[in-house]
Amino acid sequence: MSRASLLALTLGVTLFLASAPLLGQTPIPNTPAGNALRAWLDTYNSDDSARVAAFLRTYQVDFPIRNSFHFRQMTGGFDLVSVEVSEPRHVEFFLRHHNTPAMIAYGMLDVAAGDPTSISGNAFPLGPNVSTETLRIDRATRVAVVGRAAAILDSFYYSPAIGKQLSDTLRARLARGAYDRYRNGPGLALRLNDDLAEIAHDKHLGVRYVPTLPPKPPAGEAPPAPSRADVDESNCGFKKVEQLDGNVGYVRFDAFEEARLCGSTASAAMTFLADTRALIIDLRENGGGKPEMVAWIASYVFDRRTHLGDLWDSWADSTHHYWTQDSVRGLRFGGDKPVYVLTSAHTFSAAEEFAYDLQALKRATIVGETTAGGAHPASEGRLGDHFAISVPWGNSINPITGTNWEGVGVVPDVKVSADEALAVVLKLIRDREPHQ
Repeated sequence: MSRASLLALTLGVTLFLASAPLLGQTPIPNTPAGNALRAWLDTYNSDDSARVAAFLRTYQVDFPIRNSFHFRQMTGGFDLVSVEVSEPRHVEFFLRHHNTPAMIAYGMLDVAAGDPTSISGNAFPLGPNVSTETLRIDRATRVAVVGRAAAILDSFYYSPAIGKQLSDTLRARLARGAYDRYRNGPGLALRLNDDLAEIAHDKHLGVRYVPTLPPKPPAGEAPPAPSRADVDESNCGFKKVEQLDGNVGYVRFDAFEEARLCGSTASAAMTFLADTRALIIDLRENGGGKPEMVAWIASYVFDRRTHLGDLWDSWADSTHHYWTQDSVRGLRFGGDKPVYVLTSAHTFSAAEEFAYDLQALKRATIVGETTAGGAHPASEGRLGDHFAISVPWGNSINPITGTNWEGVGVVPDVKVSADEALAVVLKLIRDREPHQ
């Protein structure tokens, strides 16, 4: 599945937190929500795994909060810039990135009624040097954004029944004033995401706020297709390809980019590892991409044409069948030697499809954490100058299980923390094939 561009910013994005040493510069309210925020911020910025474990034992948290701790090294922590909205069980705030001080994010945290240890939250990275004043919205904007979102969901969500339920709920909440208190764009977008998730529980469905959306293509024209230059900077998502001790192959890639652009890069990586005795495919930081690339890479670990999965398109009322290729560029790893796939709670969408399909076919051992649980392909639509919505339009169907990983994720064969997964696999390989 392709993770729509907005999902890189919203769905599955972590709640980035402020730095404890600077909390005195921005007072945190002494409320249930404020106290939870303070505990969260202190833990996140401590960079102490024992404190993180203690926090997660103390608090019941949702996926974005739990997942945030995976990004501590990347972010370096966050400074709390300001508290924008403070209510007893609800707080909204601006954050500043430690490693890149110009970067600003907007966060929201809620505490469950009657249980101050049950908390949920999310955040938008907004970009560099964003002024709080530029994010203000008025009632007319709220009405237009919610109305447009409801109309799109009613017409295009892959399940007409759920789409109508979503649209009716948004319109009803707008009519009774549920969105009146949201005076800035990020806050409204986060609230809409919570409302949509409450009904659909769909990881590919969501609204984002962006200070500057790219210009619309001219009427009747499709958006420009990505070019090789667009993926060159990231090397098509491939981060590491190496032969480990004992002739064990290891490849880490963080996206399934378009096969027409990145197929040659994938082929070169897989060919380099073809003669290793076991293969480790690291998807712990892979956020998804294109199903065609899933099939392209999977082709290297099978000896014959194999049915991987199907994708039903609700708009066209048609099903696309994905198979491995009859022939590949370079050399295959083959269908007999062991394959291990590393996963984390951050593994999403097409990366989950890869793990799920190989697990169903008993071609790979999945090691790590249960994945994020997003199986519906989605496309993006505009809700205005600064708002966009990702709408799922189809459903994945595995030919063996008859279902998919939506909402439940891919459950590993060997459950360990993401940080321990590689070491655990290397031990499994040593124990399984000590003399090879």
